[in-house]
Amino acid sequence: MELNIFNTGGKFTEAKELVKEVYQSDNRPWVVGFSGGKDSTAVVQLVFQALSELDSSVLKKKVYVISSDTLVETPLIIDKITRTLGRIEEKAIELGLPFETQKVRPKVEQTFWASIIGKGYPTPRQKFRWCTDRLKIDPANRFILDKVDQFGEVVMLLGVRDSESSTRAAVMQSHTIEGKTLMRHSTLSNAFVFAPIRTFNVDDVWEFLLQYESPWGDDNNELLQLYQDSSSECPLVVDKEVKESAGSCGNSRFGCWTCTVVNEDKALSGFINNGVDWLRPLYDFRNFLVEIREDRTKRQKHRMNGEVYLTSNLGGVTKEEIEARNYPYIEKANIKQFIEENNINLATIEDLDIYVKEDDGNFKRFGVGPFTLSAREEILRKLLRTQKAVRELYDPTIELITFEELKVIRKYWHDDLQWEDRLPQIVEEETGEVYDWYHDDRPVFKEDQITDLETLCQEEGINLNLLKQLISVEKDYSGVKVRRGLFQAFDKTLKQDFLHL
Repeated sequence: MELNIFNTGGKFTEAKELVKEVYQSDNRPWVVGFSGGKDSTAVVQLVFQALSELDSSVLKKKVYVISSDTLVETPLIIDKITRTLGRIEEKAIELGLPFETQKVRPKVEQTFWASIIGKGYPTPRQKFRWCTDRLKIDPANRFILDKVDQFGEVVMLLGVRDSESSTRAAVMQSHTIEGKTLMRHSTLSNAFVFAPIRTFNVDDVWEFLLQYESPWGDDNNELLQLYQDSSSECPLVVDKEVKESAGSCGNSRFGCWTCTVVNEDKALSGFINNGVDWLRPLYDFRNFLVEIREDRTKRQKHRMNGEVYLTSNLGGVTKEEIEARNYPYIEKANIKQFIEENNINLATIEDLDIYVKEDDGNFKRFGVGPFTLSAREEILRKLLRTQKAVRELYDPTIELITFEELKVIRKYWHDDLQWEDRLPQIVEEETGEVYDWYHDDRPVFKEDQITDLETLCQEEGINLNLLKQLISVEKDYSGVKVRRGLFQAFDKTLKQDFLHL
């Protein structure tokens, strides 16, 4: 990166003066999104410099610098962000500036591992990028709404720029209020957006960072170094419309190490190529997450809500091959009969490569949904082994999954009728650690009792999954003095039919 020695810095001065003007124009607190990347670093540095030049008498409102910790950030990056947030706050206290830093995290029930290993969510892909909402947008918006409740309105400062892409520029323009500096937030009615580097191009950003030293003592040349072998940064996203133009962070040093949205993970490979070998177990595990998502035997044959659906994706098999009886198929009208006669549990069956002939003569097959419970167990075991490997190679205290997440996963497994309560055993077998699991979470049946139940259901031709659901309904109402609604709940379970094809 070469600095333009003929640039007078007029654009930077203009931006700084605009920050001063907007800051003093009202009493609404500011919330600055900080990802550790170049754009958000430039915004925080610009605001820090601007407020440092104001008289202390006008520094009356808070500036909250928030950073999103998805709990699956690339370890080296989240460590850097944590250190930077600490330095920002320390320097602000020293200078008497009204800065306060904070990391925002997803609720433990909505973390990456709670969603995938607990509920069985398939790992994210471009058309089902559920992770951004749960891990980034929702935590940031909770923080913003808390400040809205406290102050009435807030102003979000983001490092978004018109020159990033035509899509991003169009989104920003659609929220621009004519004649006003602030933009409307797309979903939060009492929040406004201020983009102080909106007119900067990428060269402006780097010139600003390299021309002016970091006020809190970071080395912006190190930040530039991080961008080698990287194509983008991972912004703190607080807007569902901006999310679509932001794209995935998997091609960035600043993304989640678990990102499965992109084909190749540059968030880890760049570090590994530069000699950070202890990250290789994470890289291998991320690739495993992609592979297991594409394995139909690891997925339930219905959606998260239990609904069965058919897909036209035949896995490379042609209609002619199926009709030649090289592959088994059934008529669509016979699906329910086929499932009942073969006592098929769509939540656990692995091999269900039977094709379905539609009324129009075309073929489909069963679509896939969440990971099966056995696949979730496999993912958990491999994650714990990966954690063990990283601890041996790098840091014996590093946590890839927390105890709080394990407790939530245990509950989700129980809700999905896994009564053997295998999670504590899996954790002990893979880590050697014995946690203090809550006694109230004890299993409904012991393993040998479940085996007997399975045998009885098979002998009597009873659907085991349905029986488990009925027992779970009874357990939910046990201990309740007035059990009003129990029989209605039984009736609803018995009449449940998701085979709407």
